[in-house]
Amino acid sequence: MNRRSPLGEFLRARRAQLSPDDVGLPRYGDRRRVPGLRREELAMLAGVSAGYYTRLEQGQSLNASAEVLDAIATALHLTTAEREHLHVLSTTSHRTGPAAPPEEHASADLRTLLAAMGDVPALVVGRRNDVLAWNRAGHALLAGHVDPASPDDPVTRPNLSRLVFLDAHTRALYRDWPAKARAVVGNLRILTARNPEDACLAALVGELAIHSTEFASLWAEHTVEPCGRDVYDLAHPVVGDLTVTQQTFHVPQEPHQSLVTFTAEPASASSTALTVLRQACGMGMGMGMGEGAGRGPNP
Repeated sequence: MNRRSPLGEFLRARRAQLSPDDVGLPRYGDRRRVPGLRREELAMLAGVSAGYYTRLEQGQSLNASAEVLDAIATALHLTTAEREHLHVLSTTSHRTGPAAPPEEHASADLRTLLAAMGDVPALVVGRRNDVLAWNRAGHALLAGHVDPASPDDPVTRPNLSRLVFLDAHTRALYRDWPAKARAVVGNLRILTARNPEDACLAALVGELAIHSTEFASLWAEHTVEPCGRDVYDLAHPVVGDLTVTQQTFHVPQEPHQSLVTFTAEPASASSTALTVLRQACGMGMGMGMGEGAGRGPNP
């Protein structure tokens, strides 16, 4: 590995975010040449030699044990998700460089499930946050300005990360856009760690960093935030303000694909807004898939 290995970058970023006061270490003088903890201080807290930790951070040491990684994670005050991320980086950082990624399409089972969900806004998301399929409700809620058939084509299919940072309509949709942006970056960090050989994913990160200073700043923080259950206040261009709960379900049979759903509290103003949105799109109770939205590209 080289000095700019993902594992080393993560360790350096998180070490820089801790001060001696955060970990109960005394300060010797007011001037420090580096932000956060020194390598020697972190190594002492983790119970490893300074030389070993330095080699690990610089990408010169492979196959750190789980015990050592856990000790470093504890010293860095990592969350459970960040601790898991550290272990993933340790096992994937030695992989070969970006290669031609496999073509993605929504699985038949997920397409069937998506169609059966009817009125519930939902979409299938792939390994790079690409929208592989959506039902009409999902399309109308998140990206009504986008061609509903766009997920069918790998060239034109929407990417949720790209939409959040580079699409004006999506930015306006989220009332607390900074919180949504941070969540997207935190999830993208996890995806890149798990798929370091994916050239398209690496290109996406580069594109966002070039075209969005906000993304570049958040990316440098090495925030890790897995998708799960999140509540968002939306300012929808058709039905106005509403609050939705986004839930992400990982499918064991398709480890790189997820089903994402959006619901509102029953009998709430937001639930009424979703009903109005469906009616405005001419969906009614018999709503099905968007035009071709459930079909993945031909393998």
